[in-house]
Amino acid sequence: MTDQNTQAAVPSQEQFSKLANAIRFLSMDAVEKAKSGHPGAPMGMADIATVLWREYMNHNPQDPNWINRDRFILSNGHGSMLIYSLLHLSGYDLSIEDLKQFRQLNSKTAGHPEYGHAPGIETTTGPLGQGFANAVGFALAEKTLAAQFNTEESDIIDHFTYVFLGDGCLMEGISHEAASLAGRLDLGKLICFYDDNNISIDGEVEPWFADNTPARFESYGWHVIPGVDGHNPEQIRKAIEEAQSVTDKATLICCKTTIGFGSPNKQGTESCHGAALGAEEIELTRKALNWSHEPFVIPEDLMSSWNQVENGQAKQAEWQTKFDAYKAANADKAAELVRRSAGKLPENWAEESAKFIAKVQEEGKVMASRKSSQAAIQGFAPLLPEFLGGSADLTGSNNTDWKECVSVNLQADGNYVNYGVREFGMSAIMNGIALHGGFLPFGGTFLVFMEYAHNAVRMAALMSQRVVFVYTHDSIGLGEDGPTHQPIEQLASLRATPNLETWRPCDGVESAISWQQAIERDGPSALVLSRQNLPHQARDEQTLENVKKGGYILRPALNGEPQVTLISTGSEVGLIVEAAALLDQEGINTQVVSVPCLDRFLDQDDAYRSKVVPKSSIRVAVEAGVAVSWYQLVGDTGAVIGMNSFGASAPAPELYKHFGFTAEAIVAKAKSKLQENA
Repeated sequence: MTDQNTQAAVPSQEQFSKLANAIRFLSMDAVEKAKSGHPGAPMGMADIATVLWREYMNHNPQDPNWINRDRFILSNGHGSMLIYSLLHLSGYDLSIEDLKQFRQLNSKTAGHPEYGHAPGIETTTGPLGQGFANAVGFALAEKTLAAQFNTEESDIIDHFTYVFLGDGCLMEGISHEAASLAGRLDLGKLICFYDDNNISIDGEVEPWFADNTPARFESYGWHVIPGVDGHNPEQIRKAIEEAQSVTDKATLICCKTTIGFGSPNKQGTESCHGAALGAEEIELTRKALNWSHEPFVIPEDLMSSWNQVENGQAKQAEWQTKFDAYKAANADKAAELVRRSAGKLPENWAEESAKFIAKVQEEGKVMASRKSSQAAIQGFAPLLPEFLGGSADLTGSNNTDWKECVSVNLQADGNYVNYGVREFGMSAIMNGIALHGGFLPFGGTFLVFMEYAHNAVRMAALMSQRVVFVYTHDSIGLGEDGPTHQPIEQLASLRATPNLETWRPCDGVESAISWQQAIERDGPSALVLSRQNLPHQARDEQTLENVKKGGYILRPALNGEPQVTLISTGSEVGLIVEAAALLDQEGINTQVVSVPCLDRFLDQDDAYRSKVVPKSSIRVAVEAGVAVSWYQLVGDTGAVIGMNSFGASAPAPELYKHFGFTAEAIVAKAKSKLQENA
């Protein structure tokens, strides 16, 4: 027997139990071999996973990157053996030997699902709630891409995003941010399964988590299916089909399950949450579930019944036929969809972006870098229909919009997201958008509020996703809003994040180049931008090209080798230019260096770095943030003028004077260091 909505034969109850138990025993065996891991969640969610993956999900194990595949996200990523078991059983390139290497060095089966380590892993999960927020991004990308590319004749983009999540995900604040926004976006292709097992690491959750979860999600505007027995396949099937039929709302399916299902002594308790069951308990579980097979052995009939290669190939072939017809009728749209889904830039990108930057240099406008960033967005947006911008309720301050942008909150085929005051949610949702493919997401907030979202920024870096984090109001130059809003340590924190490039431009030209480099980079970037106006800096053609190296000589010493090299970023570059002029007047040969991206500059070869920042000179770095980033450039004989306290509430010019960020203070420091090292 088959159901019209399913893709595999509906098994008997006896056969179903065997199929689900294959997940359970692979999971407990792998955790036991590693002596580390979380067997309880895979054992508890095995029945839900069996129904979903065998009977409803459209995916092709032979092509994990098929554009129109359904996406599956395990938000409660500690239960990683669940997805590894599913991938192996379904026919993905994940062998039984890979499962035996669970949690071992260089294995495909890391402790938590890691994007890029194994085929079929859509996102890295583990920090609870972020997978759920990623899923909102996946579903938003699907809806928006469909609105932009589907025609009346062909729904070429048409797939679901399925999510497993647990109590821990729902306790995290990010779940509120993401779910609340999702409720306003009409994400009918987002279906989430809540693993309501009442257990976390500390035990039964009732004393600290007694939310009325169905009511909570109903209040967000979700469709909620409560009271599903997560061990009853018929109830699970009915819930999935109901969820699929609701096209204007995301769905939460609340599944009551037993953690560690089948373990005679540990099921339903925290003892199976984050530790191996132990050989004795596993043997008892084998007897309880009538499983007679040795560890890591799955009978051929079960492997055959689980294998989704044939179904997956048929589903993709059916879609390919549809796409071929779509391509014949819409050649340009089809080519654009393929380009965007592959993450490739338009053929004219290099030429046109270079023209725009040259124009900005020629115009030489004086403006805040948040405004010159907006000008760059405006200049690049016509070239990049994949732009999906946004802001955490600060559009007018972050300047992340452009003239032609349209909010997806109001129009499905738009290109801008009003995220509301949800910095963490926004950042994780952008990660999901990037992972889905077809878009280049960016979103803005004040730099100081990066702290709310830093773990999502870290995840973007960990997964090497092309996401642009736009951070404005970047220093004490923010002024009157005071120390709560003035970032001090945030720049250093961003720069310390591996695989994240942080740009702090000093004028419109550096802003445009920062955007260009972020767009071209295969990984995330942070753009750190000023509230206050910044002077334009003169550059010749070679100097302009050197900006891309992250650090460069903005103004060379006037008479040979410099005695002093002044180094800065962003709004303080104008100060060191003033200070250099004063030093030159006193006969002190001074070189001015701008380092818009310290990460990029440190990646250059020694010869270039030594030319830009000569060790023979006295080096003074100036930045209105903590000094820690700059000691590696100034050496033992140099100095850093930075912040060693929080800011204060006052007009920006007064604050700069108060904290020692003046041309005169820079001159005094340079002369003092010259005297010390004479």
